[in-house]
Amino acid sequence: MYAEGVAVMAGRIRDEDIALVRERTAIADVISEVVTLKSAGGGNLKGLCPFHDEKSPSFNVSPARNVFYCFGCGVGGDAIKFLMDAEHLSFVESVERLAARAGIQLRYVEDDRSAPRPRPQQGQRQRLVAAHAAAVEFYRAQLTTAGARPAREFLAGRGFDRAAAERYACGFAPDGWDLLTKHLRQHGFTHDELVTAGLSRPARSGSLIDRFRRRLMWPIRDITGDVIGFGARKLFDDDDGPKYLNTPETPIYKKSHVLYGIDQAKREIAKQGKVVVVEGYTDVMACHLADVPTAVATCGTAFGGDHISVLRRVLFDSDERAGEIIFTFDGDAAGQKAALRAFEDDQRFVGRTFIAVSPDNMDPCDLRLAKGDLAVRDLVARREPLVDFALRHVINRFDLDTVDGRVEAMRRAAPLVAKIKDREKRPEYVRKLAGDLGMEIEPVQRAVLAAGNGQPAAGAHAAPARPGVPSVDSPRSMVEREALKLALQEPVLAGPMFDAVEATDYQHPVHVAVRAAVAAAGGASGATGGAVWIERVRDACDDLAGQALVGELAVEPLRIDGEPDPRYVSITMARLQWSSVTGRIRDLKSKIQRINPVSNKDEYFALFGELLSLEQHARALREQAAGGL
Repeated sequence: MYAEGVAVMAGRIRDEDIALVRERTAIADVISEVVTLKSAGGGNLKGLCPFHDEKSPSFNVSPARNVFYCFGCGVGGDAIKFLMDAEHLSFVESVERLAARAGIQLRYVEDDRSAPRPRPQQGQRQRLVAAHAAAVEFYRAQLTTAGARPAREFLAGRGFDRAAAERYACGFAPDGWDLLTKHLRQHGFTHDELVTAGLSRPARSGSLIDRFRRRLMWPIRDITGDVIGFGARKLFDDDDGPKYLNTPETPIYKKSHVLYGIDQAKREIAKQGKVVVVEGYTDVMACHLADVPTAVATCGTAFGGDHISVLRRVLFDSDERAGEIIFTFDGDAAGQKAALRAFEDDQRFVGRTFIAVSPDNMDPCDLRLAKGDLAVRDLVARREPLVDFALRHVINRFDLDTVDGRVEAMRRAAPLVAKIKDREKRPEYVRKLAGDLGMEIEPVQRAVLAAGNGQPAAGAHAAPARPGVPSVDSPRSMVEREALKLALQEPVLAGPMFDAVEATDYQHPVHVAVRAAVAAAGGASGATGGAVWIERVRDACDDLAGQALVGELAVEPLRIDGEPDPRYVSITMARLQWSSVTGRIRDLKSKIQRINPVSNKDEYFALFGELLSLEQHARALREQAAGGL
């Protein structure tokens, strides 16, 4: 777990303020900025886990208790923990981000004996994001200056008016060596912060100069809308730099994870269940303005695995709701190569992959400029399955009028058919491939089967079983889990009855550890529930498997339709005790049978009296538990 009293700079956040942040944070709102969530029943939500690849959603969120848990990889916690894991923030940075979101003024202390005082400095991520926000305003203001005329002309020439430029916060890096650097230093940002952010770089003289000069600027935002970097387009012929220049890798900018436009497109992607992947900033703008609001683009790098993970979470791309992924690569050789590379990643999507290529090989921006918004929408509507495009591209490389050409084309195309994840479609593609090649179906079928022998078996992506988690198959284990869920999820309701049942009534060692943690956290009777209570129990648990189980039980639905009531708690606790009592009864009967009632009369009758008392207690518990789980 993470420490709450983490010392950073000159002080730490007061524990009361941390608890207030937990209570006032709606975890579903925080997580839904990264993961598309759907109803899981019982008031819970589910989505694709952001911490491991999966085909079916096992990531659960409990808004009522402000906690999350993934049944696939075992990660769980509150909103603070989610930000720490999802965005690699420190504990303090996560608390500060959530506090700002909730409008909470945090207080800091030197140590436990000192008086509260304001914190003098924010965490690193907040500082870097703030520096980028200030840079956005600087660049936007520069776009209206005389020196930025080429930038304005470039936008106009691509069909973007002033409103479009403002919508995407386009700006201009002026012709000066350190104008932005001086501006940001005047606003309190340090030398190290500007270098770390990638906004400035050291000159040979040792002073700082701006990283971007004389370029059209696009701010690049993460999925939550924070600006984390910039894309810069060359405007002048005497600029010997690359056509596009991007922010370098920084603590907040990882190009393999970033998708331009995702902040504006994510809601429509989730709503429509489709995403359009384009190649550049102007293509994203053109698509959005042409009413294709699901467009995104990579930023200075090829589309890869990390981008896929981001999109699958937003798409809710799962067995329950397969999405559509549409690529709009150019029709030239580079675009075809990129399309084939995308097909190699097809297996990582549950949904269907398509490609949309303009008849004139124009990208969406050029197409909109030449033929209007409707042409862009038609481009996307005319998409074709990526596998069809890939097969056609492979086959066209060979002379099908010759035997050697047909055989070689079959050998190259067969692995593509073998990779089609929908097994029911493979026979149809075998027939199609045979027809396109002008060959009999049998040799093509053999080639596809041979190519498929090396493919991973179905279910190879499933998450491995997690050791230490109690089996749900045992009736007794199910009752123990239900009792612990009541203590974690409904302590106000279940607390008194739960605390009255001894830990000795639990059998599974991990359940025993969690029951002990509830007691160590002060007992369920005095708890008010929610993320604060669950984290207190988790922190009190010394067993690692028990810590994971706390997170799991905090979001696992209770085994009752509707809301639990005192009767349901009473039935559950009676069932728990009844299992324990009947076990002791069996032990006593076995022991009594081994005792000689003549030579050990006193012990025999003492045990017999205890047996009668336990059987009477068991009957009472059985009546109490009637109609239970």
